[in-house]
Amino acid sequence: MRSSVLGVLAIMALVSCGAKPPPSPEVSATPTQRPSEAQLAQLTTYPRFGDSDPHEWRGRGPNSYAIHGIDVSRYQGEIAWPQVRASGVSFAYIKATEGGDVADPRFIANWRGAPRAGVPRGAYHYFYFCRPAAEQARWFIKHVPRDPKALPPVLDMEWNPRSRTCTKRPDGRVVRAEARKFLALLEAHYGQRPVIYTTVDFFRETGIGRLRGTEFWLRSVAGHPRQVYPGAHWRLWQYTGTGVVPGIAGNVDLNVFHDSPETWLRWSGQI
Repeated sequence: MRSSVLGVLAIMALVSCGAKPPPSPEVSATPTQRPSEAQLAQLTTYPRFGDSDPHEWRGRGPNSYAIHGIDVSRYQGEIAWPQVRASGVSFAYIKATEGGDVADPRFIANWRGAPRAGVPRGAYHYFYFCRPAAEQARWFIKHVPRDPKALPPVLDMEWNPRSRTCTKRPDGRVVRAEARKFLALLEAHYGQRPVIYTTVDFFRETGIGRLRGTEFWLRSVAGHPRQVYPGAHWRLWQYTGTGVVPGIAGNVDLNVFHDSPETWLRWSGQI
């Protein structure tokens, strides 16, 4: 890590004290540059992917959102990224690491393949509560290169009931403290505040949504986030784990970006 220890500690101190909360996803920052018509035209909006086990949405469903993406790991096997891009996928989050000693064997191939096909990509880390946050952050940093064009990194925090090695369920205070440490270390290294991915039960039981200055990626496969996570602000919504996308064998997670194509271009660093 190139950042100094003092710099990291300073950022961790600021985070632990609480920073100014992010604006509601409905409100965009003041634009410094407007996207061109060509840039907006390049976005494939409102794609309709297949789903091997579709949910019948009531009210607003995922198809009403313009920007759709996927998250992948070794379980998707070899991915034909040009086909994925042609199907309307606007972004991909790629699993890099978990805990403090597991690296996804498909990470490098996916990390390189996605941008070659024109798919903006970011990396995510699956958290285990049997290792300190700092150790897990260093493990992620070891495997994920700095790239100013990458999407913000993601911290995946959820319970691990099926784990063979770690099923700890610390209380919310411990969970939030560990999250702050991990987020601060990654922000110091990459210059981007990580997003937190989480699930309904974890969000409810740990109070992870209290973290300030943090955007959330929420899983909700049987209801809109405003129904399942009342009052929560979110940037990304994972709406199914049984998506069917050309170029990927088997099921894949599907997600939407909360806001407009123009906001997407700003948030993803494309303008």
